[in-house]
Amino acid sequence: MGILFGAVLLVAAASCSLRQDQGGQTGKAVAQKRGAGPAASFVANPFCYACHADFDEEKLVVSHKAAGIGCERCHGESLRHRSDEANVTPPELMYPKERINPTCMMCHPRHEIRQVESHRPILEANLSILEAAPPDEHARKYCTDCHGREHRMKVRTIRWDKYTGRLVE
Repeated sequence: MGILFGAVLLVAAASCSLRQDQGGQTGKAVAQKRGAGPAASFVANPFCYACHADFDEEKLVVSHKAAGIGCERCHGESLRHRSDEANVTPPELMYPKERINPTCMMCHPRHEIRQVESHRPILEANLSILEAAPPDEHARKYCTDCHGREHRMKVRTIRWDKYTGRLVE
């Protein structure tokens, strides 16, 4: 399961459009420079908003959407999840805490965030996507502590184990 998870994330990283090109432009600026129109920046978030409407104006979602990055980039297409009206099928990709930072850093690499002082604890942990969290889990900082506080489910009617996708409650 861990190898499959890593492979899926590596594929997602390979297609990440937030990376900078040689001129230091974001993926959106590069797409515009290459003549890509609105269709190139379409993101399929409305499928997710059908149930997760509270994320429509959430800052993390809005900033990624402006760069042409939709929910699917990080959470997978999750066709079975979005078609399940009983809400017992988990999304394809969920993130246990120790996978948050390495996953974010696949599109936001060290050299792009190192100049920001508040990123120091994240960079000092120096974990790759395949490494486990350090023993002192409570001392860790996560990208979503600052950039995604609102991106957590506010009301849960069901919980899944983020490693296995099994129903917890």
